[in-house]
Amino acid sequence: MIHLRRRIPSLLLLHPAFPHPNAPISPLFSLRRLLSATAPVSPEPFAVEEYLVATCGLTRAQAAKASKKLSGLRSPSKPDAVLAFLSGLGLSRSDIAATVAADPRLLCADVENNLAKRVDELGGLGLSRSQIARLIPLARTYFRSSSIVTKLGLWLPVFGSFDKILKALRTNTNLVSTGVEKVGKPNLAFLKQCGIEACDIASSSSIYSSRLLTVNPKYLRDVVARVEELGLDRSSRLFTRGLIAVAFISKETAARKIRLLEELGFSHDDFLLIIRKSPHLLELSEKKIRRAVEFLKGDVGLEERYIAQRPALFKYSLERRLLPRYYLLKVLKAKGLLNCMLSYYSTANMGEKKFVERFVNPYKDHIPGLADAYASICSGEAANGAASLLGL
Repeated sequence: MIHLRRRIPSLLLLHPAFPHPNAPISPLFSLRRLLSATAPVSPEPFAVEEYLVATCGLTRAQAAKASKKLSGLRSPSKPDAVLAFLSGLGLSRSDIAATVAADPRLLCADVENNLAKRVDELGGLGLSRSQIARLIPLARTYFRSSSIVTKLGLWLPVFGSFDKILKALRTNTNLVSTGVEKVGKPNLAFLKQCGIEACDIASSSSIYSSRLLTVNPKYLRDVVARVEELGLDRSSRLFTRGLIAVAFISKETAARKIRLLEELGFSHDDFLLIIRKSPHLLELSEKKIRRAVEFLKGDVGLEERYIAQRPALFKYSLERRLLPRYYLLKVLKAKGLLNCMLSYYSTANMGEKKFVERFVNPYKDHIPGLADAYASICSGEAANGAASLLGL
């Protein structure tokens, strides 16, 4: 047998690999075909990008980007185990796709010693498996870190519920990435020292308010000082709103808005009054502030002090609220249908349903097209809102 094996190469050279169709098949050709069939075949390399698209549900563009972080992946064994774990936890296919797109290395995680362990630890905080499944897509890479348990343990009491902290995570992943000892605890301690309830910041309607809890502690101290410089006292119930308004705009931006109000005729005392009553003014664009003031002073005829005492006027939409109501009331007065004196602020501040019931519905039969013209302006459909009403 050994002698035959030694002669095989030379014999194969003497006999063509593909004999004439009519020629008898030689034993050596049969042997060659047998050896070819039984020779080991090199497996094809693992197609990571195709796997990400077909199995994980990523788009082609997402897969191309994610595959760069998975260049060392040689088989689907680990990814398959991870996907099975996530699916068993309750993540939908779209959630899994979003999670993998945000954290491709998750597919290489150890299910037993990493993922399952995190789930058990989070369960110790009182989170259910379904809650953890909702958390994973938002936590991204930080879900694989053991520190996520400590961080959520700090913030859950501040936010008061899992749903609230989940909502905050959509705009602030720092809640699960920022250090507890160097950032979280020092900020909470400083806010308490200032007499500010962290839960008030956490429950603010501003979608970015939670970021105030995770900023650099030195920056937080600077923000508090800036708010005090604007004339708001720490004991004021508006101080927290001032913090949220000032925290994410630069000193230069705030200074520009102060100068703008001065250009528009407001005194420094007027500005302080506005900020004390409605710190959110600093969050508005300069364009919105200018247009509101020009309308309120020029068209309505209000004085600076009147506006400063009622800064809520700035928060209302000029196109969909202030202007439509002003011109509707002007039409009613011109038609002799309104003889009473009305406070402009009270009509602007009135709820839409109440305004329509009081100033639109009672007069729509007297002025054909009144209700439609008003609704059209409020919806932004009218090309020239004022003219459409005044032309009735």
